Amino acid sequence: MSTQPEVERPVRWRTAMETALYGPGGFYVRPGGPGPAGHFRTSVHASGLYAGAVARLLLWVDGRLGHPQELDLVDMAAGRGELVAGVLAALPAAVAARVRPYAVECAERPAGLDPRIEWVARPPERTTGLLFANEWLDNVPLEIAEDGRYVLVASDGEESPGDPLDAEDRAWLERWWPGAEQEGRAEIGRARDEAWAAAATTVERGLAVAVDYAHTRETRPPYGTLTGFRAGREVRPVPDGGCDVTAHVALDSCAGPGAVLLTQREALTALGVSGARPPLALASTDPAGYVRRLASAGEAAELTARGGLGDFLWLCQPAGIAPWPDTEAD
Repeated sequence: MSTQPEVERPVRWRTAMETALYGPGGFYVRPGGPGPAGHFRTSVHASGLYAGAVARLLLWVDGRLGHPQELDLVDMAAGRGELVAGVLAALPAAVAARVRPYAVECAERPAGLDPRIEWVARPPERTTGLLFANEWLDNVPLEIAEDGRYVLVASDGEESPGDPLDAEDRAWLERWWPGAEQEGRAEIGRARDEAWAAAATTVERGLAVAVDYAHTRETRPPYGTLTGFRAGREVRPVPDGGCDVTAHVALDSCAGPGAVLLTQREALTALGVSGARPPLALASTDPAGYVRRLASAGEAAELTARGGLGDFLWLCQPAGIAPWPDTEAD
């Protein structure tokens, strides 16, 4: 008698990702796990400069809103709450006192999190302030297409061809990934478009920002980007709950009216994050200060590096305020 575990029957990739990431015992919801930081390095985990930059963006939004009595900060896919807690710590005390912070996450609330942070499964229905989604959309489950058909996948990662694409998914590919509706392999981003629209429209006044591994219509990868991560290493994307399963985002297709799309390097530079080395003269007058500034410059360089985190795309979608970045003096 075989002792090998039974492999579940093939299903479409969207269903397989949903179960592997968010189903019972899934990668993102299993209790006691290390959270995303234990498996891959994001900008949030790379440096506190990132939270500081988001805090300055929130201050910009606050100013454009006229400094409301209550200012919402919504952190989508909050992980263990590292970003929202870092932003609160970086804000001036008077502003932090007006902030209503929300961490949107499907996993359980971590112990020791700042009690001011409300831990929720979905964003508030109406917000005034900043909704920030750092590396959320790349984990929104999606369909994979190959040669005009859906790709099916079993729990061991083995793939097989499925049914022909339906009209809506074929139309999405025709518009956003031309040619892939007939031949080749592609990732159908329609589910991400819908997820982002649902989140962004909760912002009545303010700014909604999505930051992710991404590509645009002119730079679609010819064979897609589906992959897995476990314990800091890229692995085969097997939808068994044992690894992160992710694909880059067609972020241009998500963009709503008035949205601005720019690289992380451009966004963080606009928010004052610089990888410039401190003047060498500081080493003789303030050695400790020089070392601190040198370390900060190194972290900033990582966050803005070409070919690395700096190539992430930021989708900035305003609601009732001017677009960001703008040319007005702050």
